[in-house]
Amino acid sequence: MGIRLGCIADDFTGATDLANNLVRAGMRVVQLIDVPPGGAEEPLDADAVVIALKSRTVPAADAVEASLRALAWLRSAGAEQIYFKYCSTFDSTPAGNIGPVTEALMDALGTDFTIATPAFPDNGRTVFKGYLFVGDVLLSESGMRHHPLTPMTDPNLVSVLGAQTTRAVGLIDHTVVGRGAEAVRARTDELREQGTGIAVADAVSNEDLVRLGAAVRGLPLVTAGSGLAIGLPANWGFTPTPAAAQLPPPGGHRAVISGSVSTATNRQVLEFLRAGRPAFSVDPLRIAAGEDVSGQALAFAESHLSDGPVLFYSTETPEAVRTVQSKLGATEAGELVERTLARVAQGLVERGVRQLVVAGGETSGAVVRALGITGLRIGPQIDPGVPWCATPLPGGDTLHITLKSGNFGGPAFFTDSFALLDREVS
Repeated sequence: MGIRLGCIADDFTGATDLANNLVRAGMRVVQLIDVPPGGAEEPLDADAVVIALKSRTVPAADAVEASLRALAWLRSAGAEQIYFKYCSTFDSTPAGNIGPVTEALMDALGTDFTIATPAFPDNGRTVFKGYLFVGDVLLSESGMRHHPLTPMTDPNLVSVLGAQTTRAVGLIDHTVVGRGAEAVRARTDELREQGTGIAVADAVSNEDLVRLGAAVRGLPLVTAGSGLAIGLPANWGFTPTPAAAQLPPPGGHRAVISGSVSTATNRQVLEFLRAGRPAFSVDPLRIAAGEDVSGQALAFAESHLSDGPVLFYSTETPEAVRTVQSKLGATEAGELVERTLARVAQGLVERGVRQLVVAGGETSGAVVRALGITGLRIGPQIDPGVPWCATPLPGGDTLHITLKSGNFGGPAFFTDSFALLDREVS
């Protein structure tokens, strides 16, 4: 039997975020890193497959090409419905990439309509009257207005998406969603008759997402953050079960790698430092000056892993980030840090780290590729949107890894994650 749901995620942490919600709703999920070569020749032992791309901030044409390759692979695996997953803060620019990828997938699937909703109430992301809120403030008043690559200054998603697409963008507002799936389908029919191709859907609660999930049953394509995933598995008869999240028992040393500059991750780094735990700061200016920062970090690791977890971080305040970018350039600064943290991750695994927390989407992508990870089995949730995962290593060991979006998790996430792994998986 082919997979039921085929998912295309535009970054690595977003992929695990989506997979986590599907697992919690009862689906067995495999996450693949990039598009496997060739087609799906062997049936996968999974109900849903999530293909993690690194396409959020690449040129729009590259994002489209990668997404279409992922679509072709998922269709070869028998996917009955396609889910394009983006960030719950709708990270994008007027050039894309959410709009161009959505339209390319619609064209390839031959569908004239889809929905868009980044809502994820469990993490404070809600959509009301088409406006995206982060906690109690509009997106444009949140920390996302300072994002170095995709600053979000317009909270009106109909406007934001309309600037990126050739199709008309409409709205399914909360009064419709609140009346249930049939009302949403009726509104969908109205919008289609009006020539609307994409509809932003309000959602202010998990109940709204469940209603939307039922309403989009049968649509070839849905686009959303990870929240909509809680409402889809029931369309195939799945119900929550602990068996969907089973992983092998953990072992080895513990470490944290943090490259995110988000407000939430800044708090997590500060909490870790306040607790007096071992930590090494990765300074992009020292890297640019030619210092062997990765070598220094690994020497630090050798002295402290037995007292772990050990943190390796380049997290900074928005002001400090702007200072570095003014000296090195935004792209160069980010790439220097990503390459260094990826080398650190390789060295940590070589030194026996088998439980690894990675914070930040770009950092997660760099680490996963450096470690040669091609697939992940999704396990139990640490915090909303963030699960533990497992992947085999050469020689028979298992690496337990979590890829955390910079915006997710409470202040004590770094230490809480290891406690949960002991409790839920050991």
